[in-house]
Amino acid sequence: MNLFVGNLNPVTTAAGLRQLFSEFGEVISSKIIMDNATGQPRGFGFVEMADKFHSFDAIDNIDATFFEGNVISVKEAKQNNVKGGGGGRKPSFNKPGGFKPGGFNKPAYSPRPRPNPRPNPDVNRSNNDDDDRFNRL
Repeated sequence: MNLFVGNLNPVTTAAGLRQLFSEFGEVISSKIIMDNATGQPRGFGFVEMADKFHSFDAIDNIDATFFEGNVISVKEAKQNNVKGGGGGRKPSFNKPGGFKPGGFNKPAYSPRPRPNPRPNPDVNRSNNDDDDRFNRL
């Protein structure tokens, strides 16, 4: 059974985790997750134990205890079923496939239609005094 171990001290090693969990049963593997950008530990790791009953015993006894200066968290690891790179596109209000109207996906405001910036060539725009708009009483 795979266990998640969180809130680890940056000096914690995989060998230290293996030794801690081996008190409760056979440990198949242990690893600390490292940050690719910095090369530093991310503060969590995984321990795989051979027997699930020993795993539950380890969870009950190690969770919320001090280990190398930190109170660690031990839980059953969840399977990550996500495949792919995760590079999706942002949803848009104006494109098909964006947010659907109504509910929580409704935009906070409705944009006003903008006037056409190009003048209509069919309209005669002269500043003559004959224009009725300016000669009204």
